[in-house]
This record gives sequence, C-alpha cells and structure tokens, in this order.
Amino acid sequence: MQSFPDRFRALVIGASGGIGQALVQALQANARCGAVVALSRQSVPRIDFDDEASVAEAAQTLAPGGKFHLIINAAGLLHSADFMPEKKLADLNYSQLEATFRVNTFGPALVLRHFSPLLDGQRGVLAVLSAKVGSIEDNRLGGWYSYRASKAALNMLLKTAAIELRRSKPNAVLVSLHPGTVNTGLSKPFKGEQIGRPAAVAARDMLAVLDGVTAADTGSFVAYDGQALPW
Repeated sequence: MQSFPDRFRALVIGASGGIGQALVQALQANARCGAVVALSRQSVPRIDFDDEASVAEAAQTLAPGGKFHLIINAAGLLHSADFMPEKKLADLNYSQLEATFRVNTFGPALVLRHFSPLLDGQRGVLAVLSAKVGSIEDNRLGGWYSYRASKAALNMLLKTAAIELRRSKPNAVLVSLHPGTVNTGLSKPFKGEQIGRPAAVAARDMLAVLDGVTAADTGSFVAYDGQALPW
C-alpha cells in the first residue's frame, strides 16, 4: 500500500462477511496501516443497512477520530434463507427486490453520503464492492434480476457521487470494485468452493488495485485484476 501515507487509517464496512473479514485481516497485517476500523451489525458503533439511522450515527461516532485514507464497503446480498436469485420474470416479487436493494444499493448510497466527508483530502479512496453481473453491457445470460439491477444502480450512484465529490475533494477516488468469484458464503450455492478464489487472495488482489488508483480513476468500474469493466 505504497500510495497511502505511512500509518494510514482504513475502514471496512460489512466486516463480518467473508470478504470483509479478509480485507480487515490483510490491512491489519500491513505494516504501513496504522488503524483499521471494522463495522458490522455487531460492531460498536454498529452499522445495519436495515436501520437507516445507524449509518449516520456510525459516521458521526467515528468523525472525531480523524479522516480515513481508505474506506471499503464490502457488504452485499445475493441470497438468503428466504430466497435465491431469480431465474425468470415469474420469480420477481417486492420482498426480494426490496431486501436486495436495501443491502446492495440503498445502504451503500448512505455510506457515500455519510462517509465520503470522512475521506482524507490528500489521499482518500472509497470503494464499494459491486459485481461484473451488474454491467448492463456485459449481460448476456439474463436472470439474477434483483442482484444485477441492484449492482447496476449502485454503479450509477457511485459514478454520480464521484462527479459531485470531485468539486470539493479533487484528490478523492471513488470506485466500484468487482471482487470476482470468491469462496465465501455468498458464492457457496454456486460452486464457489470449487471455482472461487480464497478470500485472502481476493482481498490482496483488491487492495493492490486500490493502491494503484488515482484521482483520474474516480467514478470508474474496475475488476480485482485492474481491468476496466463496461457499465
């Protein structure tokens, strides 16, 4: 993490998930990282995308501690005990759409609102974990309606926020980051254990990408290997 200042401060939201935990561990092991704050539903302060007020309250609690050089939202929802990704239009329903958008879109939107002011003015990177299947141009298989749409909407929110933030924080970098297929609970029903990379490897890859982004990259959609992805 050579592009960040020595003793840089990092924040991971969604730190209880497989990728979130791996990101926290990788940052804690980095000699240049001075502090890592991990937020989840169980943390103090807590952050829960089902509770709008918790996002603002968490940001307010952390603000006196100083600015962050790296903020990553790693929270995401593809399936739950109540549903799996939709395969066809006949599967669509409000409950699943709302649950998926709440975690993948609405919550991260509030993160952009409340946590972007906490970015360091000289070197501040805020990344939201998106997904390649959220690319409209790249969609050739169909299905997974809620997940695809929620990530596409997240990408638009990120892009729009990056344009606004460039005016007040010209050095800030906001990116949508595709982690690839990772062996976590999210991918387990889809052969994640067989085809997914270990979470520790994915975390290393993504941090390397974030280490390399500059202000010129703000508002971009990139993969874990640095490849630019189509919107």
